Amino acid sequence: MTSRADTVVALRAAGAAFIVHISDPIPRVLHWGADLGDLDPAAVSALALTAGPAQLNNSPDIPRAFSALPTEHEGWSGTAALSGHASGRATTPRPRLVGHDVEIPSDGVGGRIVLRFDDTISGIRTELAYHLDPHGVLAVDTSLARDSALSPRIGRTPYTVGAVLSLLPLPERATEILDFTGKWCRERSPQRSPFGFGTHRRAAHRGKPGHDSPFLLAAGTAGFGFRHGEIWAVHLAWSGEQQYLAERLPEGAGVFSSVIGAGEELHPGEIILEDGDRYDAPTALFLWSDSGLDAISDRLHGRLRARPTHPRSPRPLVLNTWEAVYFDHDLERLTALIERAAEVGVERIVLDDGWFRGRREADAGLGDWFVDDEVWPDGLGPLVDVVRAQGMQFGLWFEPEMINLDSDLARAHPDWVLGPAEGLGPESRSQHVLDIARPEAYDYLLARLDALVREHSIDYLKWDHNRDLLEAVSRGGDGDRPSVHRQTAALYRLLDELRSRHPGLEIETCSGGGGRIDLGILDRTDRVWASDCNDPVERVQIERWTRSLVPPELIGSHLGSARSHTTARTTDLSFRLATSLTAHAGIEQDLTVVDDGELAAIARWTAMYREFRELLHSGRVVNADLADPATSLSGIVARDASEALFTWSRFTTSASGQSGRVRFPGLDAAAPYTVRIREDLGASSRHGGDPEWVTAAVAVPVEMPGSVLVTAGVPLPTLNPQQAMLIEIRRADG
Repeated sequence: MTSRADTVVALRAAGAAFIVHISDPIPRVLHWGADLGDLDPAAVSALALTAGPAQLNNSPDIPRAFSALPTEHEGWSGTAALSGHASGRATTPRPRLVGHDVEIPSDGVGGRIVLRFDDTISGIRTELAYHLDPHGVLAVDTSLARDSALSPRIGRTPYTVGAVLSLLPLPERATEILDFTGKWCRERSPQRSPFGFGTHRRAAHRGKPGHDSPFLLAAGTAGFGFRHGEIWAVHLAWSGEQQYLAERLPEGAGVFSSVIGAGEELHPGEIILEDGDRYDAPTALFLWSDSGLDAISDRLHGRLRARPTHPRSPRPLVLNTWEAVYFDHDLERLTALIERAAEVGVERIVLDDGWFRGRREADAGLGDWFVDDEVWPDGLGPLVDVVRAQGMQFGLWFEPEMINLDSDLARAHPDWVLGPAEGLGPESRSQHVLDIARPEAYDYLLARLDALVREHSIDYLKWDHNRDLLEAVSRGGDGDRPSVHRQTAALYRLLDELRSRHPGLEIETCSGGGGRIDLGILDRTDRVWASDCNDPVERVQIERWTRSLVPPELIGSHLGSARSHTTARTTDLSFRLATSLTAHAGIEQDLTVVDDGELAAIARWTAMYREFRELLHSGRVVNADLADPATSLSGIVARDASEALFTWSRFTTSASGQSGRVRFPGLDAAAPYTVRIREDLGASSRHGGDPEWVTAAVAVPVEMPGSVLVTAGVPLPTLNPQQAMLIEIRRADG
């Protein structure tokens, strides 16, 4: 419906509320946070009355406002929502509300507010849409359209977009900031800082989010954790370059204290709008919680699981061939590996890098997506037949967005390589980037991928993207124009078209491991590869924070060899098995060289994965707030709290000799439970003896009231470093 101007509209869902005063010339956000309930006239009046800030000394002669599209015209001295220019002119946008629509479902849960603005200075029509979903996730979408009729002063001069940011205000109690950094094999490393004055800005300049992606920017009350604290957070659902900011000015943000936001990081001249052109900014997702980070994750997981495209079938146990054989592709060797995989219960085989023309090392062949007839004289058919004969699915590795100069494709089409006309910059991993926004290159890739998927009825693609984009300009007809945005849009089109042609095809997103994990790419893929690091000590931490955004069923987690390929650390089999169980499980090691005892343990692990798969891929992710950073207690709890599987892990030694009482989050404090220590994968090594209840629970399930588990807590054994224990909890009255 279209409501009148000068009205207050509230969107409410899952305990959260977003309230806007729709007024001329620019609407203002009155509240974002806890649900205020039904707004009676008194509440509406009070919110509107208290929306006006004080007028400060040495400030503009009107109180500074913070609107839905904050600009300097309102006295806002912070980062503007919109910036750009028309050949150096029209740099002071003044959007003005010209229309709006409000849609609230009949059940009152969630809804949508669309605001439309005209700007006679820039000649830009802006549409700003807020959509609160049933899980309490607020999606913000902004689009710009160039209309020369709006601004006769600049006429048909093209408008260059500088930035489009989605910004929301925060109250003064948001005093800490959490975001992420990282590197290859150490992705999503959390970092905290006080929310001080000025701008905390994180930008991704890698042509993708990168291994050091901010990932999720959260601001919250002092000391917020997994289970406590009030938090406001934002994630940008975009697979290109990004920027996140948290900003606090001495004068505040209207009646609020500060702001957070996100948007695409644009290169100069990357988006130029001719008359009639349109730019759709990436979706920014905003989240609020009054019970810690786990509640933020729960909202996001609920949103993802509600998608029509979310995987519904059980996530098959995978074996990826990379760390087992690397480039040594041989039908006899791979057949032996596949037969061993079948013995332990693997359900999907993925043939990794090395199958295509000229690919004997990582320095040639990228771009030549034809089966290498020297390695595979009869094609991939015989291998696929072996896989199918074992009742398994077949998957294949690609890196379609990259190209080696030592390839037939680069020799035939050197102009398809992304880079300046002046000459290409340095290689990375012996490779460059293919200009997939170029129609001819796009058509070639689509044809090759489509043909291979069709020929072999491929079930699954592992889609890699190993290098950063540097000097990412296209040598096409418009002359060295920045092309990261176009590359990202072309990638999305390519994925969408492949899935349209092959509705059953599943795709995993990998980018040197976890270098491109965001909810833009996840709209088009079915799994993320969280990291190239299979070292369980690193992997536990990487996956714990990846789950703040992505539910376990979409995170590939593989069993690697005893000596890690990436860190050279050696760990026990039981620890490696336990840490790779609670996501979308798989195997990376060479099963043909393990002994019978290890093979039997792996078979027990695959059986345990199938036993818990339904719970692991539908339950709530929970994390205990612990004082000792050398330990972690994480779990997945059924939505009705009827069952759970927890992992108690230790990474290093600690000064304290024992844990004390540790509380198990997510369970029902009023319900009775049975607790069982699962040692199917082997007993973890302890530093001393166990608490009495643990000794009992190893043998048989132990009954415990939920109040003891949830509220009082129980002592947990002191594990030796690099050890983990699995704890199964089931409701006793069901």
